[in-house]
Amino acid sequence: QVQLIESGGGLVQAGGSLRLSCAASGRTFIMNLVGWFRQAPGKEREFVAAINWSSSSTYYPASAKGRFTISKDNAENTVYLQMSSLKPEDTARYYCAASRVYGLPSDSTTYHYWGPGAQVTISS
Repeated sequence: QVQLIESGGGLVQAGGSLRLSCAASGRTFIMNLVGWFRQAPGKEREFVAAINWSSSSTYYPASAKGRFTISKDNAENTVYLQMSSLKPEDTARYYCAASRVYGLPSDSTTYHYWGPGAQVTISS
């Protein structure tokens, strides 16, 4: 089992930046892929970014490229999501997820473990 806890959420003005952290614990050696998803009220869960735990390859949807950056600290078993030029439409609950396999990074069904999420609210 892998446990994930997100932190760093909060209220930010449009145009600002925020960094989310995802701390992993437990059997972290089984992680192959770690991703970030978000879900706004009334909307489907949306892929934001992912990183290959071994190779550090990163994956982004077109909507996140240039504004969001995913990174990791293997020693701390922590994954970060740096977000900049934030917009009100980025308001959502952000979830960290980990997969035991090298599946499709943008597919939420690839992931086996999920954190409780962190709320990000962007004011206009």
